[in-house]
This record gives sequence, structure tokens and C-alpha cells, in this order.
Amino acid sequence: MPELPEVTTMVKGLRKTVLKSAVLDIWCDSKKNIKTPSFAKFKKGILKAKIEKIERKGKLILFYLNNNKVLIVHPKMSGHFLYGSWERIEDKWVSKSKGALSDPMNRFIHLMFFMNNGKMLAFSDLRKFARIELWDEKDLKKADMVKNIGPDALKISFQEFEEILRNKRKIKQVLMDQKLIAGIGNIYSDEILFFARVNPFRTADSLKKQEKERIYKGIKEILEKGVKLAGSSISDFRKIDGKRGGFQDITKAYHQKECSKCKGKIKREKIGGRTTNFCEKCQK
Repeated sequence: MPELPEVTTMVKGLRKTVLKSAVLDIWCDSKKNIKTPSFAKFKKGILKAKIEKIERKGKLILFYLNNNKVLIVHPKMSGHFLYGSWERIEDKWVSKSKGALSDPMNRFIHLMFFMNNGKMLAFSDLRKFARIELWDEKDLKKADMVKNIGPDALKISFQEFEEILRNKRKIKQVLMDQKLIAGIGNIYSDEILFFARVNPFRTADSLKKQEKERIYKGIKEILEKGVKLAGSSISDFRKIDGKRGGFQDITKAYHQKECSKCKGKIKREKIGGRTTNFCEKCQK
């Protein structure tokens, strides 16, 4: 699932390619992903609208249009944007030149925006779980996806973080709860807790001051490193040019078999239905 570093990477790519461009036409073969409003109204609200601003809010991407509407995209499990030129041949999108579609993970295109600069913005989503909505900007705070988001993981103060940790749930679950802290998911929570040497099964309210400080430091350092490396492409995430990010090459816990510190086995257990990777010896 795209987390804060992957969504930030998408936003950076979108700003370089489609900012200040207008949408001339839209193609879609998975209208169920357009949750608000109906597809007909969605298309009417976007056509000929110019993209004035692109922002990240938690794991969401917000496109602010010059007609006072806001396009919200939640990539969910496998969504990512691609920028280029394609043509539709026998029910498939085909690259006009060698490019992103040479990677199988980029071939699940279900939404295409035709831009006024002659290029196209595609949304590839293997699992088709993405949620896409169009709102009037004045009503944006009413959107459930927006109003239920907690403070941003890279902007939260230590005082706010301490308050959130007055929680009896497991620390892994607290870090991943988007209503409490926005932007952290399965990959980065594992890496943050490994960095902090804290067992993911510990309850948040059991943590000592020093442990809280290490986790807080880990949030900033790990997420910033993820952004610098353009996210993680362990699964299906790709950058807007179709290429892979680099964070998967430096993970210490997630998808690892051996602990880089003690050389012991990295355990894999479920917490809240999510596979959790940790070292039982190094993380107390």
C-alpha cells in the first residue's frame, strides 16, 4: 500500500508533469472506483479544468482545480500514476515508444486523463481498490476521507505524539491508525519500530519516555529516507515514469529473513490482520 513516502513521490512527479495543465477527456473502465459523484458528473466536473495545485494529505492526493473543485485520490493497496503517451489497441493500452508498460505492474490502467499538452496521465491499479472522489472545494471538509485524517506523521509534535500514545492498543496498530497519525502503513511501521528497538506487540501506554523518543525520531528519519529514495517498490508501487523506488533495498525488518544487528531470525506474525516483521531479540 502506498504510504507517505510513496504518495509524496507521486505528488512530486505530478507537479513536474501535469501541474497547470488542463484535462480534455477521460477514459475509465472501472467506474466503481469513482465514489462521488456519479461518473457522468465526475467527468463533467473535470473536463477543461486546469490543475492549479497538487497536495498530499496523509495518504491522499488532492488536485485543486480552477473551477473550485478538488479531485481526491486514495491509491489504497496498489494505485499509482503514470505519465506518457499511449494508444488503445484491441482493448489494451500500448506505449507509443518503449516505456512504463514494459513493467507488468504498470499495465493495470483503469483511468486515463487526456491532457491539453498532448500527454496522458494514467492511473494503474492492480487490485482496483482505489477510491476517487470529486468535491466542491467549499465542501471538502465534509468528505470522510479528509475529515477523518489525523496529524501528519512528518509534522506531528512530540507533545501531540505523547498524547496519542496514551492508548492501550499495540504500538504497531497505533502507528498505522490514520485517524491518529496520517501517513504510516505496514512497511514503515515495521522499519520505525526496528529503528527504535521496540517490540510491535507492546501496548502504546507501556512505553517509557526514552522509547517514545526513539519512535518519534524513527518516524522522522525513516519516512524522510523513504521520501529521499522515492518510496518502496517491494510490491506494485512505481514512480510516475514507471520506474521503481529504492527504499526496499535498505529495509532492516520488512521482508527480511535475518536481523542485521544480531543475525537472528526476523519473525513474521500478525497484528490486526497485518503481517509484522520484527526481531524478538533486538526489539523489547
